[in-house]
Amino acid sequence: MRAAARTGRRPPPPPSPAVAQTVSRQNPENAHVSLAPLLKSFKVRLANGPPLAPNLKTFKSYAETCASLLRLCRAAAIGNATPASSSSLSSNLPLALSLHAHAVRAGVAADRSVASHLLTTYAAFARSEERDRAFRDCVAAYAASSFTYDFMVSEYVKAGDIASARRLFDGMPERTVVSYTTMVDALMKRGCVADAVELYEQCPLGSVAFFTAMIAGFVRNELHHNALGIFHKMLSCSVRPNDITFVCVIKACVGAGEFGLAMSIVGLAIKSNFFEKNIEVQSYLITLYRRMGDAAAAFKLFDEMEVKDVVSWTALLDVFADSGDLDGARRVLHAMPERNVVSWATLIARYEQKGDAEEAVRLYAEMLADGCRPNISCFSSVLSASASLQDLRGGARIHAHTLKMGCSTNVFVSSSLIDMYCKSKKCSDAQRIFDSIPEKNIVCWNSLISGYSYNGKMVEAEDLFKKMPAKNSASWNTIVSGYVQNRQFIDALKSFNAMLASGQIPGKITFSSVLLACANLCSVEMGKMAHAKTIKLGVEESVFVGTALSDMYAKSGDLESSKRIFYQMPERNNVTWTAMIQGLAENGFAEESILLFEDMLATKIPPNEHTFLAILFACSHGGLVEKAIHYFETMQVWDISPKEKHYTCMVDVLARAGRLTEAEDLLMKTPSKSEANSWAALLSACSTYKNEEIGERAAKKLHELEKDNTAGYVLLSNMYASCGRWKDAAEMRLLLKGITLKKEGGCSWVQVRGEYHAFFSWEARHPLSLEIDEILDLLTWELSI
Repeated sequence: MRAAARTGRRPPPPPSPAVAQTVSRQNPENAHVSLAPLLKSFKVRLANGPPLAPNLKTFKSYAETCASLLRLCRAAAIGNATPASSSSLSSNLPLALSLHAHAVRAGVAADRSVASHLLTTYAAFARSEERDRAFRDCVAAYAASSFTYDFMVSEYVKAGDIASARRLFDGMPERTVVSYTTMVDALMKRGCVADAVELYEQCPLGSVAFFTAMIAGFVRNELHHNALGIFHKMLSCSVRPNDITFVCVIKACVGAGEFGLAMSIVGLAIKSNFFEKNIEVQSYLITLYRRMGDAAAAFKLFDEMEVKDVVSWTALLDVFADSGDLDGARRVLHAMPERNVVSWATLIARYEQKGDAEEAVRLYAEMLADGCRPNISCFSSVLSASASLQDLRGGARIHAHTLKMGCSTNVFVSSSLIDMYCKSKKCSDAQRIFDSIPEKNIVCWNSLISGYSYNGKMVEAEDLFKKMPAKNSASWNTIVSGYVQNRQFIDALKSFNAMLASGQIPGKITFSSVLLACANLCSVEMGKMAHAKTIKLGVEESVFVGTALSDMYAKSGDLESSKRIFYQMPERNNVTWTAMIQGLAENGFAEESILLFEDMLATKIPPNEHTFLAILFACSHGGLVEKAIHYFETMQVWDISPKEKHYTCMVDVLARAGRLTEAEDLLMKTPSKSEANSWAALLSACSTYKNEEIGERAAKKLHELEKDNTAGYVLLSNMYASCGRWKDAAEMRLLLKGITLKKEGGCSWVQVRGEYHAFFSWEARHPLSLEIDEILDLLTWELSI
């Protein structure tokens, strides 16, 4: 009775004494055997008496007997609800159907208790048609109780038919807090937050389940402050929270960053005696301490827990992972007495996020060997790792696993599959995955657009972008960054203007891409406009936007603005420092660039490979050979292995100083395959210093690396010309024409009224080329007179 009061459902009526004694002796496991004599006895009673007994006591006796037998049928169905017991269920179903028929004949089917038991019995046998028919008969006979309506609303929700549940809910003669709770929970799980809030405001009463459903729904939809507001309302209504409420509220506090309030909730939980006796509350407290950065408190709480389940062990695993100790997290995983898919998926995701894709894939294989079935989160993480590795074979195997488990069409898994195939250069397979998704969301569209952009197929990406039924800021950012990645900077700025015109608000990543486009176009005017937008939207202090602004101004030659933004930034990372060092070097301030690099080291910010590339570039253009050699050797101290670009920069440093032999020796000692630019830099220096011997060897090596590269022929021709070997220089030029190689033409941009126009040498690509040529001829004629 106490449980029934909490749920709002009416308890079933007690059976008649004769039936009650018999039912109490039944075992649900063999109910299909012993129900037969009871049903026979019930038939005899019906045969000996009138179907509709005029005696009220007799009528109640019929109803109670029928309800008790139906309850026994339902208990048998629940007790045998396993695949192996299908024969038991099928043998009990005819008895339930017979009881229904006899109840109709006896006129007791309209009794509220009998009607309720008919619904629950058919639901236990998964007979939805008979259940719905019994419900309609119950409504027609005016015998439907609030429990009947609540039960049917719940059944529709369980089946995923939210529309039918809402229609029935709206047509209820009297709504209960139980039906309100069911509908609010269902709508929140579907993401229909506005509809759920509307029902919340209509509900005249509130229970702990109702308030908890609202709080959990807001947390699920990441509306944490709204969840805290509902909790405050709950307390003001003197509704006592339960353990589930406390867990949801603590989650809301963590999501909202309200750690002080979270500790107050913990105090309330302790006062309510939920802290010590509830393992779920304790497990999430470990997560709370982790998010607060108090690992010691998390460890202490875990050690003090008398009972530890898989959730608490997984929370401890997260503490190690958050502190960057993935080895410790792995030790926790192997020490767990029981591991579930969440434990494995958590660690796989952490390795993938850290960038250790190989270890993430190895952990996935280890999870399968452990007999654990992956979930959607696990598939998404390991597919992202395969995409980072560009491991097509491994990704295809994981794709097969998703097909086997029937989750390949899930939008999150499908998006990861699209990303994996695109990064493996298989755009056609990615397109097939996209076409097979029954209900595509924005994430799927964005993934394929990003994939086409990654493969340089901007025409396909743009066509797909135009076909999108709805676009968000991530969609616009995808197309803008795609144009920037493919060095189509004018198209990137045009897309940015279209984004502003659509009313979509750009984010930090969008501004980073736009400012990079402005930097490459040296468009200070457009860059200043983007800068003004960042100030208006309050994102100019972001480390990403600040770095992009400093880089844009530096590349546009406005070093004062670049330095002002750099020094005003509240937070600077190694990317920010590297951009400023590079900007100073590119503008000819090599000494100042080196001083800034030393300041960076003094602030304990570790340099990366790009930082060393920037400082070597500064040394190269400043002619600081010895410093360049020092910094090149210092890379080993920071455990950074020189890449091809670092060797190219060092060759350029030595070659510019005339130390051609040292430069050639360095290239020959390169552990990996040298890039063509290294030999091109050496060949260019040979032309300056008229070293024919090394120059010819460099030209030969450059030709081996890139046969279609015109730079080698042009540089070798220039070297022959500088040495006075005009015949050889002419032969190089003739050879260049004979093998149909063509030097890439120059390109220039001009901005007119906010629109960019590109002009290429010797090509009339501009749509107004004829008109422009006529104006130029006119200007030339006027200048000549």
